[in-house]
Amino acid sequence: MFEGFKRGLKRRLSNLIGGGGEYNAYNDALLSFIGTNMTKYDPSNPTYIEQGYKVNPDVYAVIRQISTKCADIPFNIKKVKNENARKQLNSIKTSSNFRHLVKKVELEIKAYEQGDLEMPLEKPNSSQTWGEFIALSVVFMKLTGNCFWYILKPERENAEPMAIYCLPAHQMYIVLKDKPQFLGIESPIGYYKLIEGNQYVDFAAENVIHIKNPNPDFDMNGSHLYGQSDLKAALKNIQTSNEGLDNNIKRMRNSGVYGFIHSKGQHVMTQEQAQGVREKMQMMDADPERLSNIAGSSAELGFTRLSLTTDELKPFDYLNYDQKAICNVLGWSVKLLNNNDDSNGLNNGAMNEERKRCVTDTAMPLLGQFEEALNTSFLPLFKSTQGAALSFDPTELPEMQADMEKLSKWLYEGLDRGVYNRMTVQGAMRFPMVDTPEMQAYTVAQPIQRLEDALIPLEDDLSNVSDDN
Repeated sequence: MFEGFKRGLKRRLSNLIGGGGEYNAYNDALLSFIGTNMTKYDPSNPTYIEQGYKVNPDVYAVIRQISTKCADIPFNIKKVKNENARKQLNSIKTSSNFRHLVKKVELEIKAYEQGDLEMPLEKPNSSQTWGEFIALSVVFMKLTGNCFWYILKPERENAEPMAIYCLPAHQMYIVLKDKPQFLGIESPIGYYKLIEGNQYVDFAAENVIHIKNPNPDFDMNGSHLYGQSDLKAALKNIQTSNEGLDNNIKRMRNSGVYGFIHSKGQHVMTQEQAQGVREKMQMMDADPERLSNIAGSSAELGFTRLSLTTDELKPFDYLNYDQKAICNVLGWSVKLLNNNDDSNGLNNGAMNEERKRCVTDTAMPLLGQFEEALNTSFLPLFKSTQGAALSFDPTELPEMQADMEKLSKWLYEGLDRGVYNRMTVQGAMRFPMVDTPEMQAYTVAQPIQRLEDALIPLEDDLSNVSDDN
């Protein structure tokens, strides 16, 4: 698209500047300058990995923190009693509001049967743990906007899966059916293809779980069937960040700014003299004992600077800007990257709030996509987990812990006044719940009487005082 724009612009400029149907050298120089304002990185999944995750320290650090945090969040599997209660529970899962903590306990009791089930597979496959599987899935989701899970099944009918693999999302391609109907009832996907170099592997559509980000890029070629990468919007920031780091290396290697050494008087420095000065400077720079190699010159020399100094360019200001942009598109906090400018002045409470926000706003929505995929397309394939649901529970993370002193006081006041029963208090405090009639009973700490009953003794006392007088 951009090449077509350039060709059209060349024709217009040739009429304005060069005349006729040909464009001149000035045209080319101008258009090459215009072209440099566009990113040279190809907006494709391999680019996000090769130029982002493998090269850019900010992209790597953010995605590494997200994937590690997601892998640290435990999950449980329980039989579902009430699907509506389970959906309500998911809507307030990450809330630390005291009222919601109690509501979650009540919904858990209503939604699930007591007791956890085992994951059908102890390990997803022979080379990964479940934590590694989740972490790799998160990496591909944040880099490419897609995650492809391949379910390995025996060939016999109704056999349970033997393993599940996270396929390399940047090498996966969707092959459409013949004359696909994108707005029809049936899926337009024929099968999936893994292309690595000159090797091709086909996967049946029913054996692949595809999780993807929303993608508004609809066309009749099926572009919208792929998820959009978060990094697509930050591609220019990745490029400028990478080039900024490269320029810093160049500056350090050259030990200063670029410029010309020349004679200051009326005498013109010859080519031989200039070459001699250059050779002397190279000799001096190559020897660590610089003072022993100070050279003299019989002519008055001057130096004209052509480039800006590091202080004038302020490259770290631009790098900090790119870092913030990358954090924004990935849904992470720049304050968690040891950024002194943004981390200074934050106490432990403020940092904990940043960590909590990243869990609730980034990690849990992403894991929610995994939950839905596992609950609808993986767990039902096993007899032991049919009718069950997997749920990621972040409440045990350090940053998600409520103020236990305030919470316990709030709960015990409600318990003493008959607002909550003991089983609810146990669940809200994350203690094992004892499901007995006594623990489900609502009790109060002291006798309660009606208002009129409390006023009767007062009336008798007043009458006695009146008679005595």
